[in-house]
Amino acid sequence: MTTREQELPVYAGVEQTEEDAVYRKVSWRLLPFLGALWILAWIDRVNIGFAKLQMLDDLKFSEAVYGLGAGIFFLGYFLFEVPSNALLQKIGARKTVMRITIGWGLICMVQAFVSTPMQFYILRFLLGAFEAGFYPGMILYLTYWYPSQRRAKAFGTFMSASALAGVLGGPIAGWIMTSMGSVHGMHGWQWLFILEGIPSVLAGVAAYFYMTDKPEHAGWLAQHEKRLIRDALDRDNREMGERGSDWRSLFRNPVVWLLIAIFFCLLCANSTLTFWIPTIVKETGYASPMAVGWIAAAVYLCGAAGMILNGAHSDRHGEVRWHFSGAALVGALAMGTLAVLLDTPGRGALLPLLAMGLALVGTMSAIPVFWQLPNRYLAGGAAAIGVALINSVSNLAGFGAPYLMGLIKNATGRVSPGLYVVAVVEAIAAILVLSCIARKLKKEE
Repeated sequence: MTTREQELPVYAGVEQTEEDAVYRKVSWRLLPFLGALWILAWIDRVNIGFAKLQMLDDLKFSEAVYGLGAGIFFLGYFLFEVPSNALLQKIGARKTVMRITIGWGLICMVQAFVSTPMQFYILRFLLGAFEAGFYPGMILYLTYWYPSQRRAKAFGTFMSASALAGVLGGPIAGWIMTSMGSVHGMHGWQWLFILEGIPSVLAGVAAYFYMTDKPEHAGWLAQHEKRLIRDALDRDNREMGERGSDWRSLFRNPVVWLLIAIFFCLLCANSTLTFWIPTIVKETGYASPMAVGWIAAAVYLCGAAGMILNGAHSDRHGEVRWHFSGAALVGALAMGTLAVLLDTPGRGALLPLLAMGLALVGTMSAIPVFWQLPNRYLAGGAAAIGVALINSVSNLAGFGAPYLMGLIKNATGRVSPGLYVVAVVEAIAAILVLSCIARKLKKEE
C-alpha cells in the first residue's frame, strides 16, 4: 500500500467529535437535496429507455435511430460541461444549478412532441447541453465542504441517487405509460416526458433559495462550525501536498488523460446498462412496461446500496485502487456472463436478470471511488476544470456505447455481441487503475 493510501490520521478528542457532528449536520443539509436533484436529472436523462418500448413503434424509428438519439445527449454534455464548471466557480452553485435544472426540465417536456428523427436528435443534444455541468459541478461543490477522507462516502451517497432514480423511475415510467395512454389524445410515452419534466423545473427554482455556495456563506452553521470545516479543509490540503493548480497545464498532463481513459471505459459499461436495461429485461420475457419498471427498480436498488457501501468502505480503509478495480471487474465478469446467458436457449429469466443486476452493482459501485483519484493530483482552478474535462471527455462513451449497441441490435437482432465488447472495455478500466495508477503513486512516494 502506498503512502497516500495508508489510513488517514484519526484526530481523537473533543475537536474530532465536534467535527464529526458538524459533518453529520452538513451531510443532512446538502446530500438529500443534491441527491433529489440528481434523481430528477437521471430520470429525465434515461426515461428515453422506457419511452422506447412504445415510442419506436408509434414513430416508426429503428433501433439505430434510438441508439443515436440516446447517445447524442452526450455530445451536448461534452461541448458544454467545461464552460459550465468554469461558470460555477465564478457565479456559485445556486445560480448554476437553477439554470441547469430548469433548462433540462423544459427540454424533457418538449420531447413529448417529437415526430421525426432529426427533432429527436436535436432535443436529445439540447438535453445534454442543459444538463452539462451538473454532475461535475456537484463533485466540485462537495470538495468545497468535505476533506478527502470524507469525500468517497459523500460522493457515494450523492451518486447513489442515480441508482435510486432507477428504483423510482422504473415503476413510475411503467405506471405513466400504462395508465396515461390516450389521455387527451396523447400516447403514454408523451405523458412520460411531460410529467417527469415538470418537477425538474420546480426544483430549479427551489435550488436558488435552498443551496449555499460555500461553508462561509452558510447561515445555518454557527461560527465555530464554520471554523471546524475550514480547519478540516486546510489540514487536508496540507496533507495532500503540492498538486497542480494551473488549469492550463491539464491538456499536457498525462495523468489527466489516463484518468479520462479509465473513466471512459467504465462509462461504456454504465451507459450501456442505463439505456438498454429495459430492452434486456424485455428480452428475458417481460413485455409489460409495468413489469419492466419494477424489475429495473429492484436492480437499481442494489446498485444504490453498492455505491454507498463501497464508498464508505474505501473511506474507512483509505484505499482506492482495489475498491475501484474490484468493483469494475465484478461488473465486467457479470456483463460477460449476461451475454452468454442471453445466447443460451432454455436458460429462463432468473439467471440473466441476476447477472444484469450484478453487472450494474459492480459498475455503479466503482464510480464514487473513481472520483477520489483526480483530487490526488489536482487542486484549485485545475481541479474545477479538470473534473469537468475528465467527465465531459469520458462521457463521450455515453454517445458511442448506446449507438454501437443499436447498430449491433439492428444487424444481428441480438444485444449479446455488444455486451461482450463492453465487458472487455470495462475490464480494461480495472487493469489501468491497478497498473498505471499504482506506478504513478509509487513514483511520488
